[in-house]
Amino acid sequence: MRKSSDPPPASSPSAQPPLCKGQFAGSDEGRTCTARARFEIGRYVDFPLPVCPEHLGPSLLRARNVLWPPEIRLIG
Repeated sequence: MRKSSDPPPASSPSAQPPLCKGQFAGSDEGRTCTARARFEIGRYVDFPLPVCPEHLGPSLLRARNVLWPPEIRLIG
């Protein structure tokens, strides 16, 4: 059992937020974002979509199966 005076356990790489799944539009079409996701967008019949702050708005407008009203969860 951990005591309050003990340092927190070292975070494992799997504990980090996932990478953003937002897509670039325009000249960078098809390239994915490499930033860490800070939000998850709830979707119908699909896994939540992890996105960075830059892609939150565009993903709400263009991603497939987004719930409406949107369900946004802070993950990082």
